[in-house]
Order: sequence, then C-alpha cells, then structure tokens
Amino acid sequence: MLIKVAFSSVNYKDMLAVQTKGGVINNYPMIPGIDLSGTVVSSNKSKFTQGQKVIVTGFQTGMTHTGGYSEYARVPAEWVVALPEGLSLHDAMVIGTAGFTAALSIMTLESKGMSPDKDQHILVTGASGGVGSVAIQLLKASGYKNIHALTRDQGEIDKLLSIGASDVLLTSDVLPEKQKVLDKQKFHYVLDAVGGEVASGLLPQIYYGGSMSMCGNAGGIQFNSTVMPFILRGISVLGVDSVNFPIQERDAIWQRFAGEWHIMSQALVKDVVMEELSEVFENIKAGSHTGRHILKII
Repeated sequence: MLIKVAFSSVNYKDMLAVQTKGGVINNYPMIPGIDLSGTVVSSNKSKFTQGQKVIVTGFQTGMTHTGGYSEYARVPAEWVVALPEGLSLHDAMVIGTAGFTAALSIMTLESKGMSPDKDQHILVTGASGGVGSVAIQLLKASGYKNIHALTRDQGEIDKLLSIGASDVLLTSDVLPEKQKVLDKQKFHYVLDAVGGEVASGLLPQIYYGGSMSMCGNAGGIQFNSTVMPFILRGISVLGVDSVNFPIQERDAIWQRFAGEWHIMSQALVKDVVMEELSEVFENIKAGSHTGRHILKII
C-alpha cells in the first residue's frame, strides 16, 4: 500500500542506520526511518481505504525496506495499524517505536508481578532517552509510585522529575566500581533501555523474585553476570522486542495510547525538519539528546 507520510521519528536505530557499518542497513540505496504516520493513498487490502490515517512501526521499515524519511512510503499492508480515534498522526510519532517498546517493557514486567497496587521500587535506565522518558510517563499514568530514573547527566534531573519520576539517580552513584556477585537489594523491577555495564551492574541489586526487562544496547551489547542472581534470588531477565511483535496484537496497545496512556502532551518532544537530522543524530550518538524528536514531513 502507498502512504503519504506526515511524520516520522528519530530513534537510536535511525542514528545507527546512517552510520558506516552501523549494522542496520546493509543494502543501498535505502531510505531510513523505522517509524511513520500518514494517510493511505492506495491499498490492495480492503481493510484500509483511501484517506485513512495509519501508523507503521517496526518490521523491516527503514532497514531492508524503505522507511519513513520520505514524502511517500510503500509498505506491506501487513505492517500497518489504523490510527485509533483519539490520537493524531503527530501523537503516534511521539510514541513511535520508542514508546511502543516502553509499553511492551512495562507489560512484560507486569506479567512477572509488577503492579501499581504493590509497594515496589522500579528503576528506569536511560531515563532521558526516548524509551526511558516515555516509560516513566506510562508508569506514572498507570499509577505507579516509586519510579526511579537513572541518568548519567545531572542536568536532566529537573526534566525527569517533571515527567513523573519519583526521584533521579546518577549512574555514577548507583553502579559499583567493581561489579559484585550479589549486591544490596534496592529495586524490585528494572526497565533497562541501555544494556552493557549498566544492566550488568544493576542485576545484582534486584530484590528476590524481581525482574529486569532489556530492550536496548546504547551502553553496549555485552552483558556480564554470574549465575548467582538467578539461582539465589530467582531473578528473571526478560528480553523485549518491538520489531517483530505480532501485528494482530498491536491494535490493542495503540488503543491504550489513545486512552489511559495518552501522555503525549507532557512528553519531552521537539519537532525537526530534514535539514536538522544530522545534528540530532550526532546528539544521539554522543548520548546528549533528551526525549523524542519528531521529523515533520508535511
């Protein structure tokens, strides 16, 4: 189907896509942009009609298949979700892959016992980034109380408190100089969007029976641990993937964004145009970006 693109978004994966040997795009020419929202121009599936507003996130968009950084995008109808009533095309990209991943991370942790009805301490890593900042807002909207935000930048503290964090912790204060086999128990659940030594250092600090979801690798792809947190504390590590999440289950999640998770007006978001992308990518690469960046096509 052919879509006239209104907005796309800027994600960590998009930054990797434009790097030499970034590991996202292997065949050229290719149009980046793993997300898009827009209006149907034509479709060979009766499910979608001309003029209908739709969303595309994940699958191979902007990777092996041309993506959202374009005025028009042709994508398989099997990758497309109808825009729910109550969401704008701009709202959808404030969420995008980052927010969708944050939602899946929360749902995955809730499947292991995380609940706003319990006195639990939840830590969100990479809190100033796209996944982390939206996760904090979704947790707040869901009624969670003890939401700890982890960041390496002291200058982000006020922003993170303003979007719902109960308190803000600095990475340098939380991670030990030398990783311990088992550390003092501090967090019942960790929503990790960073990976690397951050995730490795936090695992021994999770309470007995707790869990950590993992969805990012900005801090590195290596994860170091002993078996002790698993066999002595019963901790679970839960992988989260939003790329190939079943299309049949996506509608229900987007409906939640149109309902109790409608947090877009309070999001840390900035609209940019194509000419500003290079600067945004550099900031993401340097780890100095905050929140969500929305690429305006129309």
